[in-house]
Amino acid sequence: MRIDETPEWEAVASHFAEVRDLHLRQLFADEPDRGDRMTLEVGDIYLDYSKNRITAETMPLLEAVARRAGVTELRDAMFAGEKINITEDRAVLHVALRAPRGSVIEVDGANVVPEVHHVLDRMADFARRVRSGEWIGHTGDRIRNVINIGIGGSDLGPRMACEALRDVTDRYIKFRFISNIDGTDFWEATRGLDPSETLFIISSKTFTTLETMTNAYTAREWALAGLRDDSAIAQHFVAVSTNAAEVAKFGIDPQNMFEFWDWVGGRYSYDSAIGLSLMLAVGPEGFEEMLEGFRLMDEHFRTAPIGENMPILLGLLGVWYNNFFGAETKAILPYSQYLAHLTAYLQQLDMESNGKSVDREGNPVHWQTGPIVWGQPGTNGQHAYYQLIHQGTKLIPADFIGFCQPNHDIGNHHDLLMANLFAQPEALAFGKTAAEVAAEGVPAAQVPHRTFAGNHPTNTMLLSKLTPHTLGQLIALYEHTVFTQGAVWNINSFDQWGVELGKKLAQTIAPELMAGDDPDLDHDSSTTALIRRYRSLRRD
Repeated sequence: MRIDETPEWEAVASHFAEVRDLHLRQLFADEPDRGDRMTLEVGDIYLDYSKNRITAETMPLLEAVARRAGVTELRDAMFAGEKINITEDRAVLHVALRAPRGSVIEVDGANVVPEVHHVLDRMADFARRVRSGEWIGHTGDRIRNVINIGIGGSDLGPRMACEALRDVTDRYIKFRFISNIDGTDFWEATRGLDPSETLFIISSKTFTTLETMTNAYTAREWALAGLRDDSAIAQHFVAVSTNAAEVAKFGIDPQNMFEFWDWVGGRYSYDSAIGLSLMLAVGPEGFEEMLEGFRLMDEHFRTAPIGENMPILLGLLGVWYNNFFGAETKAILPYSQYLAHLTAYLQQLDMESNGKSVDREGNPVHWQTGPIVWGQPGTNGQHAYYQLIHQGTKLIPADFIGFCQPNHDIGNHHDLLMANLFAQPEALAFGKTAAEVAAEGVPAAQVPHRTFAGNHPTNTMLLSKLTPHTLGQLIALYEHTVFTQGAVWNINSFDQWGVELGKKLAQTIAPELMAGDDPDLDHDSSTTALIRRYRSLRRD
C-alpha cells in the first residue's frame, strides 16, 4: 500500500488541517514549558525543536507513519549488511567505515570490519610518514602541499571536513582541492607551488571518472615538467581507488593505493580512504576522534526508540513540512566560518540521495520527495537572503547550528555571533505585528513594510565546540536524517542514476567540439546551434 493511502498518513493529514493555521506565538503562550520540553540531547548535540509548527499530538502521529513505512526495519537491514541499494544490488554500509575494531558487520557472509581497519591502519602509517617528514619527494624535499583530485563525494566530503577542522590541521602543509574539469580550477590550485614539494591524491573508485582522470593526467604533466623523471610519480602521487590495474598504468605504485568498497556511496565516504587528505591534515588521532563521533550517533540511531531518536525526529519534521505544508526547500545555517562548505556537502548528501521520482518498486511517486538544500554561514547570510525567509512568500524550514565555545576567543566576537543565532529563530518564530510596529512610532505608510508575519519553523542545534568528535556526530546525524526521509518516501536513497545522462551525452559532444573539420551533428536545433557557435568563437 502506498504510504499516502495508509490510515497513519491520513491521520497526519487530518491533524494538519486542524493545526496548519496555528501560530507559534499562540503555541508558546499555551505551553509555557514548550522551550524546555521540546528538546533532545545526544552526545554533544542539544536540539531545540520547539519552534516548529507542531503540537503535542504531531510527533506521535508522524512516528506512526515511520512505523508503517518500516523505517526501523530498513535501518536494521542497513546495519546488518543487507543489500538495500536495490537498483545496484549493493549493501549500504557507511556505518561500517567507523565501526569499532572487533565488531562484526557482514556482506555476503564476510565480516568487512577487519578490512576497514586494515585500510585505516595503512592510512595512519602513511599520514604519520608524510606529517613527520619521513616521506620525501623525488628530490629529497619534504611534502608541503597536498592536493586532492576528485569530484562529488570524493571532493566535497574531505574539502568540507578539512575546512571545518582547519583549527587542528597541520599548518606546515597546505591542503588544496581540484574537482572541476574547468582548467581554471587546476591552474589556481597549483599556481605558485613547487612540484618537488607537492603530493597529489587521486580519488576515483574506478580510476576512469572523466573529470578526475582529466585533472589527474594534467597533474602528472605538471609534476613531470618540473621533476623531469617518470619515476618521480611514485613519490608524488597516491591513489584512492579499487582499480589496481589502472592505478599502476598511471604510474602509481599499487602499494600506495588505498582501497574502498562498492558498498560505500561517494557522498557517504569521506570517513573512508576518501578522507586521506583529511587524515593528513588532522592526523590519525584527530581522524579517529571524528570516527568516534560518527559511532556515537550511529549507535543512537540504531538503538534509540523512535520517539527519542534524533535523526528520526528531524527526518519526520522534514516530511511534515515537505509533504503537508508543501515546503520545497530547506536552509542549513551554521554559525561558524569553519563550516563554510557544510551546506554544499549536505546538498549532495540530501539531494543526490532523495532527489528521486520513482519508488523502490519503480513506480512513480505520488508525493514530493527531497527538498532543495541551501544556505551559508551566519552572519553572512543575514545580509543576503534572510529577507526572503522573514518576509517572502515561501515557507522555508531552517536548521541553525551553533557552538557554545569558540575555536578562537577574540574580544566579544563569539557572543555577538551567538546573539545573532539566538535572535534569528526568535524573530522567525514570533515576528512583529503591525500594532507593535505602529507603537514604535513608525509612519503609517511604512507599517506594512516593517511587519513580520513570523510563524517560520526552525530547529536550533547547540554543540559544545567544533572538534573532530562533534563534526562526526553532526554529519552522522544528517546522514541518518536523510535515510529516515527516504525510507518514509519508499525511495532508494543510495543510487544516483540522475547524474549519468548528461555525462554520457557530454562524451558524445566532446569530440564534436574538438574535431578539426565541421562534424555532422545529430542534436536538437538548440544544441546544434550552440555547438556551432562555440566552435566558431573557439577558432577565433
